[in-house]
Amino acid sequence: MDKYIEKFMRYLEIEKNYSGHTLLNYKLDLNDFKKFCGEIDLEKIDYLLLRKYLAVLKEKNLGNRTVGRHLSALRSFFRFLCREGYLKTNPILMLSSPKLDKHLPSFMTEEEVTKLIEAAFPKNEKDERGLRDRAILETFYSSGLRISELVALSLDDIDFISGIVKAMGKGKKERVVPIGDAALTAIREYLDKRKKESDALFLNKNGKRITTRGVRDIVEKYLKSAGIKQGVSPHTLRHSFATHLLNRGADLRTVQELLGHANLSTTQIYTHLTTEKLKNVYDKAHPHA
Repeated sequence: MDKYIEKFMRYLEIEKNYSGHTLLNYKLDLNDFKKFCGEIDLEKIDYLLLRKYLAVLKEKNLGNRTVGRHLSALRSFFRFLCREGYLKTNPILMLSSPKLDKHLPSFMTEEEVTKLIEAAFPKNEKDERGLRDRAILETFYSSGLRISELVALSLDDIDFISGIVKAMGKGKKERVVPIGDAALTAIREYLDKRKKESDALFLNKNGKRITTRGVRDIVEKYLKSAGIKQGVSPHTLRHSFATHLLNRGADLRTVQELLGHANLSTTQIYTHLTTEKLKNVYDKAHPHA
């Protein structure tokens, strides 16, 4: 099975442009299945064997989402094998995926976001690290970028005149999103005081491009100093970006474009509204409110 997995991985990398993180997960899941199958020939893999594998995954007490990810990798793999003529029939077609619970993304209120960003107020105009931290938080919330997109930003990706930022998203797809004046001002102030020369937009203390771990540490630091509830992560700023746009009247299709979602169904999870928003609408609209 090894040679077929390698062919499939090359297809995902070259033709589908999958990210390194996604490729790694696919390979891990497929190698796990290969280990389960042992020496069984590819042509002898059938629905019953796949059912047994599904049972093994459930016995490991894996969550439905994790099991679903394993099956998703296998579906793509077998679909590829059939399309390329390595298999005549697809054995996984009849296998059902576990039902996934819909988890609403957590988000901060507008007041909490303001508190978070204000917590990163630099000590003085020469405080390079404080200026950088504030610029990171402003950019995060202003653009709704993923953390991987944020750390990958280079100086050339920011257009200060047009107020847009160029981001490389999932599947190496490039998109352009607006960025607010507050973020642009914070970036300018940081760059004016930055001592190290680099093409990267945000640098760590060693003058190298900042990592996702570094950004997580920054967000956690200011969440703590701002006294904001636990369970908030850098991705929560992206959730907050989407939620606040929708709450203020942005349409779903626009938010989809801004977030870089391939499918509108992914964006629809953000259509939840805060209890306060719902109550305000109810109070204004219901005659007996």
